[in-house]
Amino acid sequence: MDSRALLLLGLLRTHSQHGYQLNDYVERNLGRVTDMKKPTAYAILDRLAREGYVSVEVERMGNRPQRKVYAITPSGEALFLTLLRENLATSAPLYDSGDIGTMFAETLPASEVRELLRTRHAQLRDRLAEFERAPAHAFGLGVNLAIEHSIRLMRAEDAWLTEVVERLARET
Repeated sequence: MDSRALLLLGLLRTHSQHGYQLNDYVERNLGRVTDMKKPTAYAILDRLAREGYVSVEVERMGNRPQRKVYAITPSGEALFLTLLRENLATSAPLYDSGDIGTMFAETLPASEVRELLRTRHAQLRDRLAEFERAPAHAFGLGVNLAIEHSIRLMRAEDAWLTEVVERLARET
């Protein structure tokens, strides 16, 4: 299942767009629910074009450089619906890159681990507060559900970090 292709195909369903428009929209409006970078988006768009899921037209406006305009094809629409159904029905594994460091925490003194986790916890609480302050997204139920899911995951991380920091304080 390719959630990044799903995202790009879903955005192209509204109207054809050039790559900059897509990337700008993702960055400005969906940054809370995806961290897709521009090079990744362009690589996926190129792959989707090679596979016939999007069409590409080159346009030139005035003295501006040429740019590619992407549009979803009928087979891209079918792929979008397939990917959407798979995504909604599949429980994806949750990996947190912070868990890598957690696995080696005993390498450092417990007091240092506790302080580092306190720093992490403060950063998490700042990010969580930012998400909780955000108004409901104007783009509908789906984006709001994704943001709500992120908030719930952060609250679970918040509770876990509170518990771990308290446990380390008692043990040291």
